[in-house]
Amino acid sequence: MSLLSGKKVVVMGVANKRSIAWGCAKALMEQGAEVIYTYQNERMKKQLDKLVPEGTFLVEADAACDESLEQAFAKIGEYAGEIHGVIHAIAYANKEDLSGDILAITREGFSLAQDISAYSFIATAKYAKPYLAENSGLVTMSYLGSQRAVPNYNMMGIAKAALEAEVRYLAAELSPQKIRVNGVSAGAIKTLAVTGVQDYQKLIQLSEDRTPDHVGVTIEEVGNAAAFLISPYSSGIIGEVIYVDKGVHLS
Repeated sequence: MSLLSGKKVVVMGVANKRSIAWGCAKALMEQGAEVIYTYQNERMKKQLDKLVPEGTFLVEADAACDESLEQAFAKIGEYAGEIHGVIHAIAYANKEDLSGDILAITREGFSLAQDISAYSFIATAKYAKPYLAENSGLVTMSYLGSQRAVPNYNMMGIAKAALEAEVRYLAAELSPQKIRVNGVSAGAIKTLAVTGVQDYQKLIQLSEDRTPDHVGVTIEEVGNAAAFLISPYSSGIIGEVIYVDKGVHLS
């Protein structure tokens, strides 16, 4: 029996077929869910159009703009009536803030990364909430660099630490309203986002070397975990950031 038969789930952040968000979307569809996608702009929509089935509901949503997010979820609500979950896989930092010294990060760069990578999850929860069904789930994506000083991850690690704190605070606030909030800390995967980190090849290789079988985690494995967290079968998991990195965090 599929975990998500008859459910409608929003996925935010698909950039291409290597995106973790795409791994999540595929897992959701395999479990019977109808996936609704948001896209940042027309250029990203063209990428989505190549991936999704014909007739899929797509809506523009700029994670840095409250008005855009509010309008996007209003359109989703009008289309779906209610939704059963949202997967938030959105992050951004200036390329120069993903290399070199932490002391070189500017106030503007700090604010930008926190706004898009962390605050956007709060904004997403706010504007999705009126349309979330009982026992629905919100899931966001993090990385080990939130807990450890990973070379060159820099500003994104700081933003992900804030994001993980948001998971706990949002979970405490929304769980009494039958909305579960959790996160997935995924292993290093060659995605568009990771390629912005200086020497990202070393980061991925180090991650693979630290797994027990020396094979890195896949977007499908991350997606399976996210789909489970959206599903009613994870009803006892609230406010957690679950590692899906094949054991890299153990060493």
